[in-house]
Amino acid sequence: MGLVFSRLASILGRGPTLLLVVLLAGCTTADTLSIAPPANFEPSKYAAVVIDANTGQMLYGVNATDRRYPASLTKMMTLYLLFEAMDQGRVTRETQIPVSPHAAAMPPTKLHFRPGETIDIDSAIRAMVTKSANDVAVAVGEYLGGTETRFAGLMNEKARQLGMLNTVFQNASGLPEPAQHTTAYDMARLGLALRQRFPQYYYYFSIESFAFRGKLIRGHNKVLDTVPGADGIKTGYIRASGFNIVTSVSRDGRKLLVVVMGGKTAKERNERVAELVARYMPEAKAM
Repeated sequence: MGLVFSRLASILGRGPTLLLVVLLAGCTTADTLSIAPPANFEPSKYAAVVIDANTGQMLYGVNATDRRYPASLTKMMTLYLLFEAMDQGRVTRETQIPVSPHAAAMPPTKLHFRPGETIDIDSAIRAMVTKSANDVAVAVGEYLGGTETRFAGLMNEKARQLGMLNTVFQNASGLPEPAQHTTAYDMARLGLALRQRFPQYYYYFSIESFAFRGKLIRGHNKVLDTVPGADGIKTGYIRASGFNIVTSVSRDGRKLLVVVMGGKTAKERNERVAELVARYMPEAKAM
């Protein structure tokens, strides 16, 4: 498949060794062509990657390095930087994050804060994972970066450190920005990095709902209910991107990281994830 594997030791000089894939060429093979983009996906938006999370081997890739809009998959990087701040002791789960007028003005989905209100970090994480709350993501970005623009710079710096060479972030939420782009492969790298760098926080990505201010906030990720072994991580949608998802699935010691981008509906995207998991889980190495 035109692949070579490399070990990226100690992200930021610490943490477990990440075994990730380096793409040298396209991933078109006879096997790949046999499960080419489904007819109900727009070719200009579709991209997909399946990686054996135990070995880093790419098992499937279509349009893996073509530019796509990340939509709310962007919040995976916002969460990465928040987890890093927690790990370094700069914030705790109880730290209160203020909501600025700029953050409160974000369009849905959101929790509808008024300017000057606050949210604790534990609730902020849950809100981003489940509701994909844009007002919360921007508030987190402003808290960590001073401004959302400065935070986007931190996001891009971290992306380069993680080897996400074809990603540019412009905001903390994933709301439409013409210059904001990524690839399925880069999102796979970020998904693997989150799982391996922050195992103590990874459980957040399996949360399907949480209580906030007396209301039950339900999540968007139905793959958690429909694909056995799915344990996260994030969905996303804007009109320009279609329906995106990064999914982690574990069964009997085997682990897959699946990225599907460009679904016309969430249902079709989720069905594609299930097809790829069923096809490639038997090829993943048990550990």
